[in-house]
Amino acid sequence: MGEYAHNIDRKGRLIMPAKFRDELGGHVVVTRGLDGCLYVYTMQQWEKVYEGLSKLPTTNKNARWYQRMVLSKAAECEMDSQGRILIPSSLIALAKLEKECLIIGMANHLEIWSKDVWENEEAEQSDAFEDMAEQLSEIMG
Repeated sequence: MGEYAHNIDRKGRLIMPAKFRDELGGHVVVTRGLDGCLYVYTMQQWEKVYEGLSKLPTTNKNARWYQRMVLSKAAECEMDSQGRILIPSSLIALAKLEKECLIIGMANHLEIWSKDVWENEEAEQSDAFEDMAEQLSEIMG
């Protein structure tokens, strides 16, 4: 959990927050996320995601396209000694990453956002936050 600001360099390297490095291990999978961000998974968590994607029905067109959209963009990234991962240029373009990025800790993955995109989304969603909480209260218990 948490929100961390880091800059992506010209080569596409992004520092992972020190707080997460041990848990992430030496390799992660970065792929297309929802809402305009990228998802970062540990290898262990990626195996669960991959297994779930593998169970989607191939007879369902939306399921096939969801698999394609996630798996075609998935890239295994090695963390260097400085805690940086090299993000493929196709993913950088997809998430509109320029210099300033935010890394958001989620329940089972991290999200990488362009600072500008995050701020726009956060401002838009903040107005509906209490309505969301009310709608999700039954699910959350």
